Amino acid sequence: MDLLLFGIQGSGKGTQAKKLAAEFNYDIFEAGGELRKIAASGSELGQTVKSYIDDGKLVPHPIIMQVVKEAITKRPKDQKILFDGIPRDENQKKDFDAIMQEVGRDFRAIHLLLDPEEGVERILGRAKIEGRADDANEEIIRRRMSTFVEKTMPVIEAYKGQGKVVEVDGRKSVEAVYAALKQAVEGA
Repeated sequence: MDLLLFGIQGSGKGTQAKKLAAEFNYDIFEAGGELRKIAASGSELGQTVKSYIDDGKLVPHPIIMQVVKEAITKRPKDQKILFDGIPRDENQKKDFDAIMQEVGRDFRAIHLLLDPEEGVERILGRAKIEGRADDANEEIIRRRMSTFVEKTMPVIEAYKGQGKVVEVDGRKSVEAVYAALKQAVEGA
């Protein structure tokens, strides 16, 4: 069964995704990485994606969903996929659900719960330690978080209503969060 991993910025989603992928043989679909991969492929779709990225523009929804569909259909049917960063909003959810149904793949969603203030503290702390300039701007961090709350939370709530979401407390240590995630995956 495939997995959707949701969590506000700073929740440790990227770290946990790598750990899950390594232990449970998930192939990680990370929207940004997948777009960059396709842009570098030289295919017709890749050239289109590259033109948006090169111009610093957001890749339009229909193209993102085409990338998602291509990424899913290129993988073997028995290869489990961990989706990180998709679906981000209700439009993407509608199309994502349709693609998954069309290709006959089932999924469960895991939501790493974290208070936004703790997320901000974690990201700013990480920026100091790792020297990550992109994480050092508190205003940008808060803007991303409000986008998550405004656009992605309704997606999570909709999946919750379908009984597809397992919530995991993201405040604990990396190891404790991973133990809870592992339990959620093994219960799938």
